[in-house]
Amino acid sequence: MSIASMIFVGIIALEHLFIAWVEIFAWTSRGPKMFPHLSISFINSTKEMAANQGVYNVFLAVGLIWSLFIKNAPWNIYIAVFFLVCVSVAGVFGAYTSNKSILFKQGLPAIAAMVVLCVFR
Repeated sequence: MSIASMIFVGIIALEHLFIAWVEIFAWTSRGPKMFPHLSISFINSTKEMAANQGVYNVFLAVGLIWSLFIKNAPWNIYIAVFFLVCVSVAGVFGAYTSNKSILFKQGLPAIAAMVVLCVFR
């Protein structure tokens, strides 16, 4: 995997670690700032649900980080692409079901990382 690919994959992993941190640990403090369209009562009532979502974001981040440590090509690329596809699908689904901005914040960056990964390997 090229350095450029590793940087893009790493950025997506860091993004999902941040999202996981917000959802698991800072939902009631950072959530209202990050999701101003949600009411405080909704934020408070969905704390456990957000934490559960955060765990899934940890899984995505860990999978992407794992791909950076695999030395056996092409398996490092296969694993990275698998998790980037998962992030892309989640971004498209989130845009469809929740907020259109999720596509631009999560889906498109993952797609860009896949393009870099496929072009620069």
